[in-house]
Amino acid sequence: MAQKINPLGFRLGTTQSHYSLWFAQPKKYSENLQEDAKIRAYITNYVQNKMKISSVVDGIIRIEIQKQIDVIKIKLYTASKKLVNEKQPRELEELQRNLQNEFYCVNRKFNLAIIRIAKPYRNPTILAEFIADQLKNRVSFRKAMKKAIELSEQANTKGIRVQIAGRIDGKEIARVEWIREGRVPLQTIQAKIDYCSYPVQTISGVLGIKIWIFIDGE
Repeated sequence: MAQKINPLGFRLGTTQSHYSLWFAQPKKYSENLQEDAKIRAYITNYVQNKMKISSVVDGIIRIEIQKQIDVIKIKLYTASKKLVNEKQPRELEELQRNLQNEFYCVNRKFNLAIIRIAKPYRNPTILAEFIADQLKNRVSFRKAMKKAIELSEQANTKGIRVQIAGRIDGKEIARVEWIREGRVPLQTIQAKIDYCSYPVQTISGVLGIKIWIFIDGE
């Protein structure tokens, strides 16, 4: 079962919560869903173009949106100190004004907060981008996977599984390679598993990177 469903969706309501928290009538559900997607895309483009940050490690890892009657609370999670500095209030105020003007929220205000992640290598998205950068630089996939596992172990994780699929090392036939260290109980709902799927464009084609991290629980 754990290999046929997204591990995050599999654990919603137990160890995993939604990235969007709001209530809407059935007729307005799709409208709110599209608004969330546009807000996330706008914030991502702002960070990449305005602040010149394109890397996930230095930029935004996760965006959580909580909608209330008169306010939209947005939490931006980052692993970098570049977004958490003395310029943060000014940049946040500018981003809030832009969001207010872009989405014409007359009766609702945007409230943004940046939260820094203390241990970035407990996050699968950061590890996936690290592996992607190594593959783009023609580093051996096994070496990249082992280094990612080493970084994860230093962040005190209980287990990790890394999988790469596609034309690995430029081979003609696509295949799947994976490696695991520690325990990764994918079929246990109480186990807190963090997961990401990350595509990377190489000279041999697109490779798919999947990472499961066992953080805590059971």
